[in-house]
Amino acid sequence: MSEPVVLGIESTCDETAAAVVRGRELVSNVVASSMDQHARYGGVIPEIASRAHAEAFAPVVSKALADASMTLGDIDAIAVSAGPGLAGCLAVGVSGAKALAWAAGKPLYGINHVIGHIAVTQLQFGAFPEDTLALIVSGGHTSLLHVRDVTRDIDVVGTTLDDAAGECFDKVARLLGFPYPGGPHIDRHGQLGDPHAIRVPQGLTQGRAGKQHPYDFSFSGVKTAVARWIEEQRAAGRDIPVDDICASLADSVATVLARKAIAGCEQYGSRTLIVGGGFSANSQLRAKLLEVGEEHGVTVRIPKIALCTDNGAMVAMLGVNLVEAGITPSNPDFPINSSMPLDVVSV
Repeated sequence: MSEPVVLGIESTCDETAAAVVRGRELVSNVVASSMDQHARYGGVIPEIASRAHAEAFAPVVSKALADASMTLGDIDAIAVSAGPGLAGCLAVGVSGAKALAWAAGKPLYGINHVIGHIAVTQLQFGAFPEDTLALIVSGGHTSLLHVRDVTRDIDVVGTTLDDAAGECFDKVARLLGFPYPGGPHIDRHGQLGDPHAIRVPQGLTQGRAGKQHPYDFSFSGVKTAVARWIEEQRAAGRDIPVDDICASLADSVATVLARKAIAGCEQYGSRTLIVGGGFSANSQLRAKLLEVGEEHGVTVRIPKIALCTDNGAMVAMLGVNLVEAGITPSNPDFPINSSMPLDVVSV
């Protein structure tokens, strides 16, 4: 097989996505989001998301194939996110992918969609250098991973002990009256404010906790500190400096993420840091990572915005890696795993 052609299907949360990748070429990429349906509730409602996936699955897959000028017969394999994610959402995507694979007689890979965030960077930056570190930042995950082989050998270096970075932003956004999702609003306002106007704590960076958890992340205390500061200002009848709050929060979170990630690179002798996940679209984080990476001689690979959020391209790209590595396809009856460990690449 010269260059594997893989159809990737993603349905872990509120995006129904499908893409076709040939080798390292993104041939088509289609995403349907149900985000607007969740905005009124201030967060993703699993039942609504699951129904949206069921409605969008066939049209999205059909369009991905049509945009690629292909049929299922032209596909060498199918890859689908089997976890982690919302159970009902995963079930829709996996069930649909199993039906397609059975009908077309194609091998099927149930993949870890978090690892897909690492693999997708190959579409933009090419092959991985040896001993790469990856920082995954999304609504539910903030993790630092050591990647020796994206198909077989990934170790968890650090992970979230409570709130992930995206969760912290969304919770502060609600306090400030921003609609869901709050991250983009904090990003925009943060660009207008003073990042040093308010002292925002940096979780797990000081004292005994910092030494015990050098590469782990904790943003619950950050959210609580900002909430208390806002409450104190309101109680005193003062105006709330929204731009400064957003800038100070974004700078604190970005600084922690960047410093811990680069420290991990130095610990593991990694000269390349891959960044993935929806939160990596944050402009302050992107700037901070590039700045700190340059200071320490670490090349930082941050994909373009369209490849940061959940998409079918990342699933298909990981599928291509699995096919090329000769990994055995998943058993036809493989289960979903909403809490799939991050060192498991495929099931």
